[in-house]
Amino acid sequence: MNSLIHPTAVIHHEAEVHETAMVGPYSVIDEGVRVGAGCRIGPHCHLTGNMTIGEENDIHAGCVLGDAPQDLSYKNAQTFLVIGNRNRIREHVTIHRGTAEGSETRIGDHNFLMAHCHVGHNCLLGNHVILANAVLLGGHVEIEDFAFVGGGAVVHQHCRIGTRSMIRGLSRISKDVAPYCMTVENNELVGLNSVGLKRSDISLEHRSKLKAAYATLFHGGLNLSQGMKQLRENELIYEVNHLLDFIQKSKRGIGFPRKKPTDLGEQIETSPLDEKRHF
Repeated sequence: MNSLIHPTAVIHHEAEVHETAMVGPYSVIDEGVRVGAGCRIGPHCHLTGNMTIGEENDIHAGCVLGDAPQDLSYKNAQTFLVIGNRNRIREHVTIHRGTAEGSETRIGDHNFLMAHCHVGHNCLLGNHVILANAVLLGGHVEIEDFAFVGGGAVVHQHCRIGTRSMIRGLSRISKDVAPYCMTVENNELVGLNSVGLKRSDISLEHRSKLKAAYATLFHGGLNLSQGMKQLRENELIYEVNHLLDFIQKSKRGIGFPRKKPTDLGEQIETSPLDEKRHF
């Protein structure tokens, strides 16, 4: 027996576990699971269903990965979970495979899912995403690269979370979260994710143009269609263009600020018309 596999682990003879992967005590790996090189699977984990795990993933105690979706429409279809490379998946995380025949849940590379997170069926996570403790993602949630979701936040089905955005812990998200922005409470925008942007490779010039675009969209006295049209009349940097494209493709709508700045940080309440803006 492979010395990296604990003798109490139960591994189906048709499962594929790379010879360099480590499997801890009392873990169960079912038929249809493929585990890549250098993975570390902690104790009491259950890997099941049609699932592929890439290389050098660190899976901690008690995780359940690839189980059937918590979806009443699921009828034992052949569905999948695909996990990329070098992800850290902490204690008791659950990730379910897709619902419809042939569909999949997909986790990219270099993501950090902290303890007790749940990733529902058909979710798509990009790369370098961080989900803090006890984040709950409903089915079909899409998260772009470098997004951060704070502890205990809940995200409704079919929502999209944009790149380098940040969601405060315990928030309740039922609309799309615009890229590069910070969202709190019930879909409330509170500005750009300034700290995250400074830590990124986005230049000061581009950050300044993002800030100006944010002001035009959300504090310029225009609805989104008007603000987007005004911005598109000029040559756009990549980040602003991505922000506009993300908003344009939104099906659930996006969150708006509760307040808007007027001058040098002074804030006033929005009017009822601001709350009804749409595109």
